[in-house]
Amino acid sequence: MKRLFILCLIALLFFPGCALFRSKEQKLAPELASDGMDQFKSGNYRSSIESFETLKNWYPFSKYAILAELKIGDAYYKLKEYEEAIFAYEEFENLHPRNEAVPYVIYQIGLSYFEQIDTRDRDQAPARKALDTFHRLVKQFPTNPYAIKSAGLIKKSLKSIAGHEIYVGLFYFKSKHYKAALKRFKALVSNHPDVGAHQKALVYIARLEALLEKRE
Repeated sequence: MKRLFILCLIALLFFPGCALFRSKEQKLAPELASDGMDQFKSGNYRSSIESFETLKNWYPFSKYAILAELKIGDAYYKLKEYEEAIFAYEEFENLHPRNEAVPYVIYQIGLSYFEQIDTRDRDQAPARKALDTFHRLVKQFPTNPYAIKSAGLIKKSLKSIAGHEIYVGLFYFKSKHYKAALKRFKALVSNHPDVGAHQKALVYIARLEALLEKRE
């Protein structure tokens, strides 16, 4: 009897996941995956994250753990908690660089940055990060549907950046900082593809060059 007790104790210490000793509340990996997916589909994203996090912690080597890592990113994206979504997606890509879901993951990272783009008078760091991410997707997976899908978002990101450059250039122009304004408009024409802002920039370049020549 004593020997049986010792064997049970050893099993408890070294095999905590064993069904014999598993808590009644501790669900199996497929159950947690099913719960997480059901919660996600019903829009209960916070609970979905909890289920998938539990799945990751309890069964890190389960085949369902990869699904959990991916859906945590999706749930944070749905909650508009974009920084957390980006972190989750980047973690997935780092852990599974050859997984077939990587193009989707890169697309979602870019989309998470894109959703944070503000008005043209605000910092355009999200637009630049979105642009860099979408370009990386196109470079790595040029024929993937998500790379093709990103084309419109690339154009919108560029348009936001160009709008900001015009805004800053006009600010310098109105403040009579003509050299700074000229530098900004020239940089726009030189460094960014035309997304409908070049013509306006060229008009101001001509005006500024004339004003600077007159001033000198």
